Amino acid sequence: MARRHELTADTVQAYARDGAVVLRGVMNADELRTLESGIEHNLAHLSPLALVASEPDDPGRFVEDFCTWPCNPDYQRTLKDSALPHLAAQLMQSQAVRLYHDHLLVKEAGTRQPTPWHQDQPYYNVGGTQNVSFWIPVDPVPLASTLRFVAGSHSGTWYMPRTFRDQQAKWFPDGTLAELPPIDAEPATYRQLAWALEPGDCVAFHMLSLHASSGTGPGLRRRVFSARYLGDDAVHALRRWRTSPPFPGLDQRLPDGAPMVDPLFPAVWPTNRP
Repeated sequence: MARRHELTADTVQAYARDGAVVLRGVMNADELRTLESGIEHNLAHLSPLALVASEPDDPGRFVEDFCTWPCNPDYQRTLKDSALPHLAAQLMQSQAVRLYHDHLLVKEAGTRQPTPWHQDQPYYNVGGTQNVSFWIPVDPVPLASTLRFVAGSHSGTWYMPRTFRDQQAKWFPDGTLAELPPIDAEPATYRQLAWALEPGDCVAFHMLSLHASSGTGPGLRRRVFSARYLGDDAVHALRRWRTSPPFPGLDQRLPDGAPMVDPLFPAVWPTNRP
């Protein structure tokens, strides 16, 4: 059964306003050990969806993997039995919560590869506004290597999703969505949020929040697990292209605009929901 963790009204309001909040101490020592075990198992058994997102000459290595929770019991315990489902319900202000997918992001020590500014939802096959992603490190993350957000950028504008390494538009055709604004060049216009994190802390953010991060310094390994959840208004957004991550065969079960009710996306809150 998912563990409860009550948030303050101020935290819920900040999430609705800014699209990103820091949550301190939401995972206990046992849960952190479970998650770290799951991450190391994932690294040792990468799935066909795994990719190396850093250049070959990078002194470090940036590894990502997706949707491995069905074969990783430690991930299952994290996603279903920790406080994450209850936190998601409160932040999304949703009666029900479904698991969307898991995402592993590991930057080994010395990785130069940054994560450029982007939103997540344009890469996905989901519509609706009630969603949340938790960015959960099992290593200390200093301010220089943490995730950065543009406050309020989840408010409606969809920006063109592009490949991180060569900036290709593989999802929406060029010109159909807005291009990224000059975020770093105009800090007064695009207010940024960022927090140093300790194991047990996490950042919760909306799938339309613009976010980015830098590489890691020498000796700094950054192992992060992202847990993504959907709320009451989430619906299937049928795409004509391969989403990231892909869900093969889902288009044959769920028509465009249908609620995300499918075994791929189990209900995790309330715990008695089918």
